[in-house]
Amino acid sequence: MFILKNSNSISQIARLRSPKFRQSGANCTLSFWYYNYGQSVGAAELQLLVDGLKQPTVLWRTYYNEGNQWLKAVIQLGRLPHPFQFSLDKISLGFYDGVSAIDDIRFENCALSPPALSCEGPNHFWCRETNACIDSLLVCDLVDDCGDGSDEDNCNPDLQCNFENGLCNWEQSVKDDFDWIRIQGPTPTVNTGPLKDHTTGTVRGHYIYMESSEPRQFQDKAILLSPLFNPSVNGTCVFRFHYHMFGKQVYKLSVFRRTVSNAKGWPLWYKFGNQENRWIRQTLHISSSKPFQILVEGTVGDGFTGDIGLDDMSFLGCTLYHGTQQSVALFFKGNLPTVSTTTSGTSIPATLPMNNCTEKEFVCRASGRCIQMTQKCDFRPDCSDKSDESDCVMEVCNFEDKTQCGWHQPALEQMSGSYSIHTTNIFKWKIGRGANLYPEQEHHSPLTDHTTFTEEGWYLFADSSNGEFGHTADFVTPVISLTGPRCKIIFWNHMNGSTIGSLEVLCKTSNKTSKLWTQSGSQGARWNRAEVFLGIRSNFQVIFRAKRGVSYMGDVAVDDITFEDCSPLLISGKPCTSEEFMCANKYCIPKNNLCDFVNDCADNSDESP
Repeated sequence: MFILKNSNSISQIARLRSPKFRQSGANCTLSFWYYNYGQSVGAAELQLLVDGLKQPTVLWRTYYNEGNQWLKAVIQLGRLPHPFQFSLDKISLGFYDGVSAIDDIRFENCALSPPALSCEGPNHFWCRETNACIDSLLVCDLVDDCGDGSDEDNCNPDLQCNFENGLCNWEQSVKDDFDWIRIQGPTPTVNTGPLKDHTTGTVRGHYIYMESSEPRQFQDKAILLSPLFNPSVNGTCVFRFHYHMFGKQVYKLSVFRRTVSNAKGWPLWYKFGNQENRWIRQTLHISSSKPFQILVEGTVGDGFTGDIGLDDMSFLGCTLYHGTQQSVALFFKGNLPTVSTTTSGTSIPATLPMNNCTEKEFVCRASGRCIQMTQKCDFRPDCSDKSDESDCVMEVCNFEDKTQCGWHQPALEQMSGSYSIHTTNIFKWKIGRGANLYPEQEHHSPLTDHTTFTEEGWYLFADSSNGEFGHTADFVTPVISLTGPRCKIIFWNHMNGSTIGSLEVLCKTSNKTSKLWTQSGSQGARWNRAEVFLGIRSNFQVIFRAKRGVSYMGDVAVDDITFEDCSPLLISGKPCTSEEFMCANKYCIPKNNLCDFVNDCADNSDESP
């Protein structure tokens, strides 16, 4: 069907009407191909007309010239229990020049489930009058899947909310940036948000949505809180909801389960980005050994076409927590996590043997021999018992014995001195392994370590399920006295996830910190080798600094940290061979090392010619 006209009368409408349909099933969709091309071809819209409802519901719109091409429109109709028909309206305002056309109209999955002769098993529900056999997860989910309403009979209204009469027993959080809004029909911004609710599929129905226009800013959050529930075992408690994420700048929707009121809790599910103009059903199985609450959090993207909608939220197999007001308050206030303290990993020195060493010398623990303080922690054992290298960073660290190899975290040491609840949920480095990941985490954390390539192997990771965007976590060596000219640090890193932050390697001396290496963003689901040249340095510390991204979806991990060729030069006292060059300070170095931009002599005499 098409319209081809060159006209300039003031206002005209061309209208195409469908036959009447009696009803449609819950998964019904309508699709068609359309063509809208020309200099001033104008707008067209498809309306849904439902018996008994005066106001038409707009299902689809095109506003302007969409080029010389056929385009496909897919429209979600869903369950419509009353007779309905469609009207395709083409509107011409003043001058009209172009071609509008429609072809290949198709309805899919629009019939109700057929009658069944039997319906066995705990996972099925037999509808009372239509005799359809449906999945038991569709019972009491605010959608009439049977066609006779029997799957929605005898449901507990406290476990359901379709937002037709307010927020039911859900609440807006006071610890977020703004609130969800209850609305009918389309959201105020074009090309984002739903055009209709999910319950009725018309402009009459209500839903809630997150408005992303001004004054909202990137990363602003709106949080909705469920009532409190009793502990649930084996995932028998099921949370169903419908979400709508349509718009170029849609950012993120997340669901958390919490057992403590001052925490966000455990991430159960999240979705990023534009999911097209449709309502999508999500089912989550919840296990909790303590009373819990569900948080639904919407996050604003970097623009106004980022509205997110929610509708038809229901629980199945869950029981509400009916403690006294006091016990509810106690449960939330008193459930504080315990604080674990960490020390920097330095051991307490044993009593030292008899010695004549000065304060500026180091006493070897076994022999009492005196060595220069600069020989302590220089990657070369100068004492027979290697005690001068004992409280230092280890040359090779693979975390397999779950120790930190002499590295430490300054932030935790500052906090562990005073009792602080925040040490549990700050962004920090931890030792972990793939065997301990929770579901969903394997998409952005390493499943295997780099040393053993198994799920049982250990690695170091910056845990981004804590902290906030931009927080940093430092992993620091003790002071290293002196290194040689070829010293470098080699390590393997794993940076995978849609919101990974960055990893930096820094060098810190007493008065300044310089950046030696940096990498940011997702590098794929694999271990990558990195090599950082240190060269000759004295009295410095190496720092691994992880910076957290915008969400918990991306842990930076590090494994197999090696300091290579780091022991300082030795003056042998022998003359240099014909293959060697004698430095001004009497060191002998290979002639190959002359004029290679590396200070091999430590006094730069190999680079001065």
